[in-house]
Amino acid sequence: MALGTATAPYELRFDAGRTCLDLLSTTHPEERLDSVEVLRAWITGSGLVPADTALTHADTGWLLAFRELRAQIDRLVRCRPRPGVATYDLALARVNDLARTAPPAPRAVRGEDGQLLRRLDGPPGCAALLAVVARDAVDLLTDPVARAALRQCEGDNCPIVYLDTSRGRRRRWCSSEVCGNRERVARHRRRAALARA
Repeated sequence: MALGTATAPYELRFDAGRTCLDLLSTTHPEERLDSVEVLRAWITGSGLVPADTALTHADTGWLLAFRELRAQIDRLVRCRPRPGVATYDLALARVNDLARTAPPAPRAVRGEDGQLLRRLDGPPGCAALLAVVARDAVDLLTDPVARAALRQCEGDNCPIVYLDTSRGRRRRWCSSEVCGNRERVARHRRRAALARA
């Protein structure tokens, strides 16, 4: 999903395999959650709420809360649990605390054409949305199979962590279209330079 302004286009990515990992991806190549408008787009694009949910009540407090949760999840995903590491233990306690809050309750309603649509009972609160992402992180971190499938992109200067669900678990890049293409172009240039030399 792309969100753009006249001066700075932003590309929001939702291809890391889990909602909590998609939140981590919002730091690359630069801070992407830099406004409430972009946060609203991320919340909708990640599927936390139905596409037509009004998030007009979101404010800078939400932005700070999502960034704080992102930092805690980042510590948990990138570090291996070791007893007595204070930053890890604090991050774990914070994510567990956030995960306790009830998420927004979706329900099925009939649309004008008779098809069932997903709707929320009311406007989602920040704590409920944070809880959904925190619970996703808890599920990921406590599932040994999923945790073993965590990978960091091998692309140059790409810190994105993703869930490798490829056959054979041989995926190397966060995105074949982004970092994979860059690597293939660089490899081609190196071969061409060697051929000329």
